[in-house]
Amino acid sequence: MEKKRFGSLCWVIILAVVSSACGAVASPTPTAQPTNTPLPPTPTSRPTSTPRPTSTPDVAATQRMDVFSALLASYQQKGYVTTTEGRAVNLDPFDESWAQIGWYQWWPQKNVSASDFVFSGHFKWSIASSTPEISGCGVLFGLQPNKDYYAVFLDKSRILFLMARGSNVYTVGKTRGPGRTNFGNPAEADFAISVKGSSAYVSVNDDITEYTLSADQTTKGQFAFTLLSGTNKDYGTHCEITDIVFWVPNQQ
Repeated sequence: MEKKRFGSLCWVIILAVVSSACGAVASPTPTAQPTNTPLPPTPTSRPTSTPRPTSTPDVAATQRMDVFSALLASYQQKGYVTTTEGRAVNLDPFDESWAQIGWYQWWPQKNVSASDFVFSGHFKWSIASSTPEISGCGVLFGLQPNKDYYAVFLDKSRILFLMARGSNVYTVGKTRGPGRTNFGNPAEADFAISVKGSSAYVSVNDDITEYTLSADQTTKGQFAFTLLSGTNKDYGTHCEITDIVFWVPNQQ
C-alpha cells in the first residue's frame, strides 16, 4: 500500500505532452510502506456493505464475461481497442476506507500489468461528510519503479484524471466527452477504462470521455486500485469495487 497527497497538485491540461511551462508544486514523495502496515483504525460507524444477490461462482463469472465480451466488441467498433483477441482475468473485489483529506492510497495488484488494457468494474462509494472535498474510487496504471503513474478517480461531480511524474502530480485534461458526473452520497456506477497507445477512454455508466496521455510517459507498468479521501471525518471515504475484469490484448 502506498499513499500520496493530492491537495497541492498543479492543474494543467495535457494533450500530447505535459506543458513544461507549468510551475508544478512539489508534493511529498510517496514513501513505500510495508505490505503488512495496517490502515488507520476502522471506525465503528463504517457503512455496512449491502450484499448482492448470490449465484454460483461459475454462473456469475460466465455472466460477467458475457457482459464484458459485449463491451469489448463495442469498443472495437468505436476504435477504443484494435482487437478482441486477448486474455482476461477476474480480480478479487476491493473494499477499503481512508480518512485523510486530500490524500490517496493505492494497492498494487500482484502480477497485473500492461500498457494497453481494458478494465471494467462496479464502483460503490460513500463519504462521511455532507461537504467533502473531491474524493472517490479509482484505478492506477502504468506504475513504474520510480513511482511515475497515471490515476483515474470517480468523484460525485467529475472524473479526475492524474499523471504523476517524480514528486509532481498533474491533471490530464479531456480531449472530448463530458468528463462530468452527478452522483449523490452514497453513490454507485459501472466504470470502465480502455487504454490504447497514448489514448484513454473512460466510461461511466456508458458515457465515455476521451483523454490524450503524455507522449513521453509510458502507460506500461503495474495496475492498482486507489482511493482518494475527501474528509478526515469518521471513516473518511469508503470504496467498494466488484464485478472486476482486467483484459490485455494478445499482442502484449
